[in-house]
Amino acid sequence: MEIIQVNKISKNYKTVKALDEVSLSISEGELFGLLGVNGAGKTTLIRILSGLAKESGGDAIVGGYSLKQIDEIKKIIDVSPQETSVAMNLTVKENLEFFASLYDIDDKEYFDSIVSSFSLKDVLSKRAKTLSGGWQRRLSIAVALISKPKIIFLDEPTLGLDVLARRELWKIIKSLKGKMTIVLTSHYLEEIEALCDRVAIMAKGHLLDIGTIEEIKKHANETSFEEAFVKIAGGIVE
Repeated sequence: MEIIQVNKISKNYKTVKALDEVSLSISEGELFGLLGVNGAGKTTLIRILSGLAKESGGDAIVGGYSLKQIDEIKKIIDVSPQETSVAMNLTVKENLEFFASLYDIDDKEYFDSIVSSFSLKDVLSKRAKTLSGGWQRRLSIAVALISKPKIIFLDEPTLGLDVLARRELWKIIKSLKGKMTIVLTSHYLEEIEALCDRVAIMAKGHLLDIGTIEEIKKHANETSFEEAFVKIAGGIVE
């Protein structure tokens, strides 16, 4: 069952076309990747689907609602943006409790499950600003999950993290597969390969290819996903 349907979405910023009639669909429970270098349009698409930006053309159906019903969409989604979105002066526990209160979530069992899933028990009393970048990103995703979303958008979740911190977050993201629909943007090829059920390759606002890793390698007639990506993404001209 398709939970997201994107139909010819465009976004223009003055003379720049950030998205050019992008169409794709994402199945319920899927971990779907948006792959591309900086400026590909990945973040712009997520911002439109989550109501943080207005499309210039086209439409999308998210959880059964059109973008014209964005208030309904916001009730079933959450976003973990590139910038760590936590209150730095609050403790880890205070952050989780604060965001839970915003969504009127009073479920201790669920709260405890989030703490356990993200291994936050030993840092609950620490202020967010004292945590490492990896732990701040971990908390940011935990905060996004506290609202019990049907769909979560993870925008470059491991950007700037070292290899070990990145791998730890991969384990957490993998553990969420099937429990909700996850849309993940990244420009790390190995991240997409390790996590995603399917991936869309984007460049300069265009959707270039979509499928499983094996399907994309087959489309490009390459045995390496990196070579397939280079061939597909490098084939677009201004």
